[in-house]
Amino acid sequence: MSTANSLDASYDIEAGDRPPLALIAGPTASGKSDCAVMLAQELERRGRRTVIVNADSSQVYADLTILSARPTEDEMGGIEHRLFGAWDGAQSCSAADWARVARDTIADVHAEGAVPILVGGTGLYIRTLLDGIAPVPPIDPHVRDEVRALRVEQAFAALQAEDPDRAARLAPADTTRIARALEVVRSTGKPLAHWQAMTTGGIGDAVTLFPAILLPERQALYERCDLRFARMIERGAMAEVQVLLARRLDPALPVMRAIGVPELAGVVTGSWSLDDAIMRGSQATRNYAKRQYTWLRHQPPPEWPRVEFQNYHNVGVIDILFPIFGLT
Repeated sequence: MSTANSLDASYDIEAGDRPPLALIAGPTASGKSDCAVMLAQELERRGRRTVIVNADSSQVYADLTILSARPTEDEMGGIEHRLFGAWDGAQSCSAADWARVARDTIADVHAEGAVPILVGGTGLYIRTLLDGIAPVPPIDPHVRDEVRALRVEQAFAALQAEDPDRAARLAPADTTRIARALEVVRSTGKPLAHWQAMTTGGIGDAVTLFPAILLPERQALYERCDLRFARMIERGAMAEVQVLLARRLDPALPVMRAIGVPELAGVVTGSWSLDDAIMRGSQATRNYAKRQYTWLRHQPPPEWPRVEFQNYHNVGVIDILFPIFGLT
């Protein structure tokens, strides 16, 4: 089985070649979408057709064109994009849901002889696609209700007693992950690590991965986050939220909890002013970017290149990325 050392190298799946998959990951507002388009355009100049595949958990929803910063037709630069706006907001798209569809999408792109470029900042999506899905049995609803009714400090104390290894890896205030780990061990009798060791369905061993993680200077990143949310307001984010609210969807759905939706919904209901919403939305965006930044710096394999840069001159970033992808 041969593997390519460059994204533009030819490959033959039937002969056993592992086809290429580029991955550009980064926190929100890091410029990864622009970099993906520039990389795709360069590959197409070299005669290789490319398809950009979305790995962002907000951009999957058709209802969030503006608030997810989904690329416009002009921003797509003539490159085909897939899995952007592919889910209706009434349907939750879990990491397992997305990975299943993304796996088929990437296989289709490879079958067409094209090069897929995966772009996004949702770490759980990326990890599930590459490493696979842990076959955790369905959680007993009674156990779930019991766990979710606990205060976070109670749940964390219980997890320290019932799955100390997992508790040692989590922050005491990480409500979601603590609850998940506790409900798994109580419902299945096995810790979450037991199931994660049995992951299946990942494509990491079936492709030649060309990864790059964008890590811009933090203060510049946060300034971009503020600018991004302000521009969303200018582009009509408020009207987008009003249309979404008119659907009367379950408030617990991911699309209703996406950054910007609760903040602007508060303006619609009269809970606070637009200025307050902008402040809240900007802060939520910065907080999210900070979490993504931390995850992407520490969680992916250490051999994945981290591209640290001070400004957002895309040509300069691409000069760094091209050698990573074997393009000289």
